[in-house]
Amino acid sequence: MGGFFGIASKQDCMADVFFGTDYHSHLGTSRGGMAAYDSEIGLQRKIHNIENAPFRTRFEHIFEEMKGTSAIGSISDSEPQPLLIRSNHGTYAICMIGRINNAEELMEHYLSFSGGHFDARTGGAINGVELLAALIDQKSSFADGIRFAQKSIDGTASVLILKDDGTLIVARDRLGRLPVTIGRREDGYAVSFESFAYEKLGYVFEKELGPGEIVSVTPEKLTQLRAPGEKKRICSFLWSYYGYPTSTYEGVNVETMRYRNGTIMGRVDRASGVVEEIDYVGGVPDSGTPHAIGYANETGKHFARAFIKYTPTWARSFMPPAQVERNTIAKMKQIPVKDLIQDQNLLFVDDSIVRGTQLRETVEFLYENGAKSVHMRSACPPIMFGCKYLNFSRATSDMELIARRVIMELEGEEGFKHLEEYADSGTERGKQLRANICERFNFSSLEFQSLEGVIEAIGLPACDLCTYCWNGKE
Repeated sequence: MGGFFGIASKQDCMADVFFGTDYHSHLGTSRGGMAAYDSEIGLQRKIHNIENAPFRTRFEHIFEEMKGTSAIGSISDSEPQPLLIRSNHGTYAICMIGRINNAEELMEHYLSFSGGHFDARTGGAINGVELLAALIDQKSSFADGIRFAQKSIDGTASVLILKDDGTLIVARDRLGRLPVTIGRREDGYAVSFESFAYEKLGYVFEKELGPGEIVSVTPEKLTQLRAPGEKKRICSFLWSYYGYPTSTYEGVNVETMRYRNGTIMGRVDRASGVVEEIDYVGGVPDSGTPHAIGYANETGKHFARAFIKYTPTWARSFMPPAQVERNTIAKMKQIPVKDLIQDQNLLFVDDSIVRGTQLRETVEFLYENGAKSVHMRSACPPIMFGCKYLNFSRATSDMELIARRVIMELEGEEGFKHLEEYADSGTERGKQLRANICERFNFSSLEFQSLEGVIEAIGLPACDLCTYCWNGKE
C-alpha cells in the first residue's frame, strides 16, 4: 500500500508534515520521502529506505536539511517517492498511492513517440511515479494531465503534487478506491490519506474528495479543478484490515466498524450455539482485536489477551520483506499469558485469512502453551482473488491464497467455477473448504464473516464498495 500527506501553509510546516507522514507508517514498509518548497531555496527532496528502521528515525534530521511553507510526504510499499520532475509544467514534486498494472504497455507507447527515456532498475523495471508524471506531462494542465493518466492506467492512482510556487494539486483515484481528505487550520490546509493525521495536528475536517475529484490547494483557499465522478468503489478492506483504527472513511470510523463486524459474527455463532464451550475470546493482534471485542460483547464470553505482541523492537513498519524472516519474527513477537491459555477453550478473531502462513505458527504456539482447543474466525469472507487495484498484500498470485489452494486440491480448476459456493458456509463446498483449512491448521472450528455481514458492518451502499478480493466483481 502506501500513504501521503501534505500541507500548504503561511508558515514553515516541516514539523507538521514530518508527523503527518509518520502517521502513515502502518501503510508501507519500503521507502519514505519528503519534498518541500521554500521561496528562497525552491523545491527540495529527501528519500530514505525504511525497511529496517521507521520513518521517524530516518528523517529525524530533516529540520536541519529542509525547510518550507509547503511540503508533502510519502510512505511507500514499492517505489521511492516523491520524485522531482522538470517538464513543460515547470519543476514539481509528485507522489502516488495505487498500482499500475499496464506499466510496460504505457511505457512502450510513450517511448514510441516521445524520444524520451526513463530511469531503469535492474531488469528494466521503472518507477511507476515517473511513468505517472510522463503521462501527466502530455497534457497542457495538471488537471487534464491527471485525468488523462487516470484514464490510461489499468489500476489505481491517487496523486499529490507540490508545484514550484508552493501550490498543492491533489487528486483522488478515478473510482475512489482510496480516501483523500482535506483539513483546515487558520494558517492553511492539510491533505491526507488518513484523516486522524491532520486532526492530531489541530486541523479540522474540511472535505473528503469524491472519486476522480481534483483540487488545487494554497494556504488561502481550495479550488476545484475537476468535479467528482458519480461511480464509487472504495476498498472494503480499508475497514477490515489496513485502515488505522482512529481513521474515518466516507463518514465511517474504522474501529467502530470492526466492533460492529465482530458483533455480527457473534450474533451468528450465538444463534447456532457454537460459543457455549468457549472460555475466552481474543483477537489476533492487533487489527483482529476490535473485531474480537465486538464478538465477545455480543456473545457474553470474556475477552482476554492470551498472548501479547512484543513490539518495542519489532514494529510492523520495519518488518523484513522475506517471508521466512517475517514468520520467524512473528513467532518471536508472541509472548504467552499462560494462565489464559492452559486448559482453556479459546476463540480468536483475525482480520482476514490470506495465505495462512503466520496463522499456522500462532495456533501451534497456543497448543504448545497448553490450549485445550483453538477456534478461529475471520472478520471477512474467504479471499478468492488477489487485488489488482492496490498493493495491500504481498501475494503475487491467486494461488498463494489459502482458499484458492484448498479449492485446487479439492476439485482442481473445476472448483474455480464454484467460488461463490465455497465462500458460503451453508453449502457442501463451503463446508469442505472450512473442514480442510481446520485440518491444515489444527483449528477446532473455523468460520468466515459473510460478504453481507461486512457490508452491514461498514454501513455504506454495496454499490459504493469494492469487494473484488472476495467475489471478483469490479
